[in-house]
Amino acid sequence: MTNHIVLFEPLMPANTGNIARTCAGTDTKLHLIKPLGFSVDDKHMKRAGLDYWDKVDITYHENLPEFIASVSDINKLFIVSKFASRDYASPNYSAATGDYYFLFGKETTGLPEPFMRRYPENAIRIPQDDTKIRALNLSNSAAIVIYEVLRQQNFLHLQRVHEYEHDKLK
Repeated sequence: MTNHIVLFEPLMPANTGNIARTCAGTDTKLHLIKPLGFSVDDKHMKRAGLDYWDKVDITYHENLPEFIASVSDINKLFIVSKFASRDYASPNYSAATGDYYFLFGKETTGLPEPFMRRYPENAIRIPQDDTKIRALNLSNSAAIVIYEVLRQQNFLHLQRVHEYEHDKLK
């Protein structure tokens, strides 16, 4: 089983860099759907991702249809959107086989409405107070979702505890 975070036309290098770091630390694959609003060589991208950029398994897609064609099981594609009618913790992400994909929209406009209307049953939502904000930060949203997925998968392949040579708690 492999988890995938997918960013549709991301605009902000800091968000993408933070998500890349989360992907590196959680063994999650990252997919970037073009066009990107920045260069992956951009100094801000490298700063946000620090030295983790080369540790991330990244796939680039020319457009949304190309990405969708690469998904083997559309039922394991989850569209993260404030317009969804169920929350992100409701689905069961613990099936032992297959890949899980979590698609996030562009920071300013989200995902195209015709696309979302085609897959309404795939949409999940992070609860928020819509009277106070339009949306949560993209990198925070990706972290919230992937850690729920990993919790349901019993943090497969991740170290729950690690012993450090210079442990600050010992």
